[in-house]
Amino acid sequence: MHGKVWLVGAGPGDPELLTLKAARVLRGAQVVMVDDLVNRAVLEHCPEARVIAVGKRGGCRSTPQAFIHRLMLRYARQGKCVVRLKGGDPCIFGRASEEADWLQARGIEVEVVNGITAGLAGATHFGIPLTLRGVARGVSFVTAHTQDDSPLDWTALAQSGTTLVVYMGVAKLAEIRGNLIAAGLAASTPVALIENASLPQQRECRSDLANMHEDALAFELKSPAILVIGEVAASASGSVQAARSSPGLRSK
Repeated sequence: MHGKVWLVGAGPGDPELLTLKAARVLRGAQVVMVDDLVNRAVLEHCPEARVIAVGKRGGCRSTPQAFIHRLMLRYARQGKCVVRLKGGDPCIFGRASEEADWLQARGIEVEVVNGITAGLAGATHFGIPLTLRGVARGVSFVTAHTQDDSPLDWTALAQSGTTLVVYMGVAKLAEIRGNLIAAGLAASTPVALIENASLPQQRECRSDLANMHEDALAFELKSPAILVIGEVAASASGSVQAARSSPGLRSK
């Protein structure tokens, strides 16, 4: 008798941003496989479950994806309710599709529970609307780190007229800047660099495309962090001054 696997988004860090459905699923879980970036306070919703850490974090030792697949399959085949708990949303750079496909091909029922992604929560906490009438007609979520190191279409992104939200980009700021400016995006384009989105220790640094790498170094920006690139980054409350004039001025 097969169980079921739930791919659940835990949100960006603030445990109060967990959805009601995610909380309900966690209460019924027997096994919870939890990512590194998940706030452990969320686990209060599943005190009776077996919790297994399956960390995945850039620049750190990570649990192999193949092992995670096999572990989910093993417990599901034992008839257990399994939750794969991921930071943010499981369908935004969270491998939900490949995990679901792999499990379903082996006869396991899978359901996704969405969560709030860090790119949205971090920007909102800083007073930045990712879309703004007359300023930004859309938003593009991209990752600076891919498994095969395939390049992004920087020209399309630079000319899209959308807000650009970059995940996993702290180590590639100079490369991102160079690619976007070469693709035609103005060096003066506002940028917000946001660390630990939605958590009490969230920090924000305001800059522009030309200076974001140097400002991030001065600010000592660390992962996990997201970049918001576009005119909306000048919409945050307070003075619209580039962080290079006073690195960390807009930290909270």
